[in-house]
Amino acid sequence: MIYICIPSYNEAPTVGLLLWKIRQVFSQFAREYQLLVANDGSTDATSEVLEPYTKVLPLTVITHQERKGYAASVEALLRLAVERTDRPKRDCAILMHADFAHGAEFIPELVKQIEGGADLVIAESKVEGEPNRFMRWVRRAAPLLLRNSVRIPGVTDVVSGFAAFRLVILKNAIRGQSGPLLTTDGWAANAELFARAAQSARRIETISAIERRDVRPRPTRLEPWEMARKLWRAGPQLKRVSRAVRIPPRPERQPTEMI
Repeated sequence: MIYICIPSYNEAPTVGLLLWKIRQVFSQFAREYQLLVANDGSTDATSEVLEPYTKVLPLTVITHQERKGYAASVEALLRLAVERTDRPKRDCAILMHADFAHGAEFIPELVKQIEGGADLVIAESKVEGEPNRFMRWVRRAAPLLLRNSVRIPGVTDVVSGFAAFRLVILKNAIRGQSGPLLTTDGWAANAELFARAAQSARRIETISAIERRDVRPRPTRLEPWEMARKLWRAGPQLKRVSRAVRIPPRPERQPTEMI
């Protein structure tokens, strides 16, 4: 089973269409899947948009009456996927955003990497359509702003919000925490999630993807100086996480012998 996990806050114009695009992908890429959406205290028509889709798609909606934030939504979705699976060593969860930043067309490649033996697959994204030059810089410089507190062998984009996880490594990460899995928020929470998941991952892979900033019908909620400040402040906290979480070295892939 593939659990598609989508945190959403005031994404009524896009979340329904994204679900339909995911359905189209799986109509050509035959796999069992479930859609898990966290409606994080939305004040627009997100609830009304999602309701009819629950009748025609394998969709479960987690509803927060008040906004809890990105990290809390992501954690709720991943915990639900772990609770539902009866085959954590086989099943996977894919995390993606509801605002068209992440394309559904990249889902098959993420799944194929998991089916090929990877435990964690991170979509390292080239940002396109971002008009703010400083925001583009913040996105590229995020690992430095985090003070290189999270280092995963072979991975350069540690704040990507588009990734696939074999559920057993999420189960191990959750079991290893007495409190919340994620203690940071925003882009920093993605880095923290990768650090915790990578601890028990035997194989980590990346794929190339596009992160679009020019197709959502609403203005960005991100302010570059604020994002840079939050990343900088999260660095020391993530260093403490990294000291507690030992990330194994990425094994070298053996070359295929020519026959």
